[in-house]
Amino acid sequence: QTYCRDVYRGQLASLHSAARNQELRKLARTYTRHAVWIGAVTSCRTGKWESCWEDSSPWNYANWAPTYPHHIVTTCTTLSTRDGLWRSRPCFQLRPFICQY
Repeated sequence: QTYCRDVYRGQLASLHSAARNQELRKLARTYTRHAVWIGAVTSCRTGKWESCWEDSSPWNYANWAPTYPHHIVTTCTTLSTRDGLWRSRPCFQLRPFICQY
């Protein structure tokens, strides 16, 4: 998120529909076969686990893979270029990302 903000003056992408999810999956797949970071974070807030977008937009769509998100520690989210599903991952991992403006 910091790199996206500092270098590109943007933020990690938030996805609000199946169409947008598919569009970004296809776009990312033209550059990499690796899962890419998107702007969703899952953390424990006021005693319960919640996912939210880093850009503070409404949480009105999700495309989690089965058994995700993980509710152990705060995690960031990847979009799979293979199946379009989201998975929670440790935020410190280096991965390609989708930045929006």
